[in-house]
Amino acid sequence: MKIKERPEDFQVEELTDVRTQDTGPFALYRLEKQNLNTLDALQFVRRRWKIERQRLSFGGLKDRHAKTVQYFTIHHGPERQLNQTGLHVEYLGQVAEPFTSKDIRANRFRIMIRDLSEEDIEHARQALQEVRRDGVPNYFDEQRFGSAAGGEFMARHLVHGRYEEALRLALTATYEFDRKDQKREKSFLHAHWGDWKKCLERFSTSRERKRPETSTHKVIAHLNHNPTDFRGALPFIDAEQRHLYLNAFQSYLWNRILARWIEQHLDAEQLITPGLGDNADVDERARNRKRMPQPPFFRQLTDQQRAELSSLRLPLPTARAKLALGDPRQTLIDEVLHEEGLELRDLKVKGLREWFFSKGDRAALCVPQELKWEISADERQAGKERLILCFDLQRGSYATLIVPRLT
Repeated sequence: MKIKERPEDFQVEELTDVRTQDTGPFALYRLEKQNLNTLDALQFVRRRWKIERQRLSFGGLKDRHAKTVQYFTIHHGPERQLNQTGLHVEYLGQVAEPFTSKDIRANRFRIMIRDLSEEDIEHARQALQEVRRDGVPNYFDEQRFGSAAGGEFMARHLVHGRYEEALRLALTATYEFDRKDQKREKSFLHAHWGDWKKCLERFSTSRERKRPETSTHKVIAHLNHNPTDFRGALPFIDAEQRHLYLNAFQSYLWNRILARWIEQHLDAEQLITPGLGDNADVDERARNRKRMPQPPFFRQLTDQQRAELSSLRLPLPTARAKLALGDPRQTLIDEVLHEEGLELRDLKVKGLREWFFSKGDRAALCVPQELKWEISADERQAGKERLILCFDLQRGSYATLIVPRLT
């Protein structure tokens, strides 16, 4: 099985009911991209148009290895288009409010799975009927864990009060898609950690310093004057990156809580563990996922089990989450956090108001809507077949959970 062999094999488009009007302080844009993740694409737009970060707002992160369409707004943004290799931005008009995740009604997917044998196709046919009826667990998928280098969570160090370890991981962990200059910077920091004067000289005199000051440079400058104030250096990390670190650990915990519910409420013969398959983008995120325990999926739910999962919502673990006394979900949360050496009240970053975990809850079940499929010969692999899937998913759910369920 192969997915994402080409960007056009994995297509996703945000569906929104937002409509432009004659006036409004926010300019709305349509972003079409491939071979770029959302943050890199928007950073390119900001630099090209000289837009401050706080003026830009968007709804969701879209995959690098895909052809994607999404929307964003800029406060008092220009009425301009932008065309670049792998990136097209179209100005649509004015709106009254910034575009956020709440404005995404659903995401529409078209996914091509290649290199399938007759046995693969037969298995997929049965699995598709089961997914149409029962759905899949609404886990956060590998896209959420891109900031977890080697499966290690920066925010795990934070909540345990290990600020130096957290900062070291944030500044020196390398990822597959880091640029060469980023890898050189991280390698230098790792080798000279603690010698802040030397690090500051390196960053101040290098060619990279011709660009705007980075958060890494700000952190080092702070530590040069306050060598052991690692907690005080954390606010200098970019807000977007801060958000990713916290979300990654919180999502990992939420997945474990849902997995625990499934293991406790379903029979062993109903549980399955899908594989990753031979993806064209088995990158750092996928390798991280392999290092993490694989949560169970299910098959052949009873009517009662399906009803229970359909109504189940699990809170995002945070010190701000409040459950009623006797709520059975509290036991699940306590069990998982105990294994991490934590309690719910510990899920906060002490002394740093800018660092906080999201509050809310999330549906336990993801059921694709308008699920359709088509089977034909794979023109890229002789003697093999391809499966084309089309479906809509609720905001925040991952199509990459549907694909391994079919293997």
